[in-house]
Amino acid sequence: MSTSTSTLIASTQSEPLQAVLRAPLQAAPELVAPEPEHCPGPESEQAGKGDACDGCPNQQICASAPKGPDPDIPIITERLAGVRHKLLVLSGKGGVGKSTFSALLAQAFSSPPRAANGEQPSASAPAPTVGLMDTDLCGPSIPRMVLGPDAAKTSIHTTASGWSPVWASDTLALMSIQFMLPDQDAAVIWRGPKKNGLIKRFLKDVEWGDLDLLVVDTPPGTSDEHLSVNSFLTASGVDGAVLVTTPQEVALLDVRRELDFCRKAGIRVLGVVENMAGFVCPNCRGESEIFRASTGGAKRFCEVENVPFLGSVPLDPRIGMACDFGESFLDAFPESPAAQRVEDVVRQLRETIGLEARVANP
Repeated sequence: MSTSTSTLIASTQSEPLQAVLRAPLQAAPELVAPEPEHCPGPESEQAGKGDACDGCPNQQICASAPKGPDPDIPIITERLAGVRHKLLVLSGKGGVGKSTFSALLAQAFSSPPRAANGEQPSASAPAPTVGLMDTDLCGPSIPRMVLGPDAAKTSIHTTASGWSPVWASDTLALMSIQFMLPDQDAAVIWRGPKKNGLIKRFLKDVEWGDLDLLVVDTPPGTSDEHLSVNSFLTASGVDGAVLVTTPQEVALLDVRRELDFCRKAGIRVLGVVENMAGFVCPNCRGESEIFRASTGGAKRFCEVENVPFLGSVPLDPRIGMACDFGESFLDAFPESPAAQRVEDVVRQLRETIGLEARVANP
């Protein structure tokens, strides 16, 4: 590690941790050149002062940029005034099926509640109105999972009052950077400040309207996107987070870091879901262990960390097929053990955040 890099890291870590987590993010100033490799970010208290700033054309701009409370926070709070509940889906590990599970959660929440035995709800049962916000800006897969191939032909409409979300159904609205890209294969090659700016626009400029629930799908890790979502939503309130993992210890290592992030950031952990816990054969409905829980899996993890265990969802190959075609796996295969366990998770979350009372008494 170079001297300048180690100095920068040391100066950044010298800031009080709670101050970093709680600091409202400012709008990024207009820069005259790209940020250097180790740029602390124009919104950082170290902007214009670190070793990486020496000789940068942006140094004076960053040093003089305002660092006070973000004036957009009240605007975001007002915009989200009609959103009754907000739920984050987190995982420190990539590849655990977090985005897939976010899509399943949103589809389940936006459908009339099913009975505990998996029976179809009555036609008169009310369904909540749900928004699904995709903050995985470099891997926006939510549109394809919910809309199928039509996602590539879908774009955002702009009105006088802001951006209109894409409605996948009468009760499910989506927002993703994928709707803004020229094609579905276009890469998003952005630094942190630009990512923060788009997440702010998803909250400030999108006409979410009256929603019973907003589900926020986040990328792996505990960095820019997570800090942005937490900072922007602090004033309007977040009900909590669901952590997604797979059974093996390698995945649980990163989930422990995500849990530590939630505790330091003051985010309530609603529970942990163990995804892909076994394989369900569509023909015989038998289950086989794919990822061995060498240290006890998510259930043991929850017992040790004293957080709720929401359940294990087995791997069903039809989930991937349904996501490829943009169909609801829960509606197409309600008899699947995976579908029934997702519904179990949703029932627990409804009760925990108080959404059940809202649905029963609209």
